[in-house]
Amino acid sequence: MTLKIIDDIFSICKVKDYGGINLSSPFVFIGSTDEEKSLVCPTRLVPGYTVERDDGWRAFRIEGSLDFSLIGILADISKVLADGKIGIFAISTFNTDYILTKTECFEHAVELLKSAGYFVN
Repeated sequence: MTLKIIDDIFSICKVKDYGGINLSSPFVFIGSTDEEKSLVCPTRLVPGYTVERDDGWRAFRIEGSLDFSLIGILADISKVLADGKIGIFAISTFNTDYILTKTECFEHAVELLKSAGYFVN
């Protein structure tokens, strides 16, 4: 399985609303619940009105479109990284999954995944 490194630094934010956020920019993810509005985007795109934010995340995606019948892909990647004491923030889209780790852990995460048989580029 191939994991593609996304060449950007990300922030995970809680926002009051989504006004002023360019939702058509690449790698902008939003989530809205009855308790919060979340935004994950490249740090350079973070709006000035965040309620909370956590900067310094790197990301990679599972290449290709994943069929909904596939089971355990994200769990397997999570286990490899958890065994290496690396926390993740995962985002799923219709086509695939994105996995973020803190910048200071990213290179180690890549090495662990390569050692586990993943092709990372």
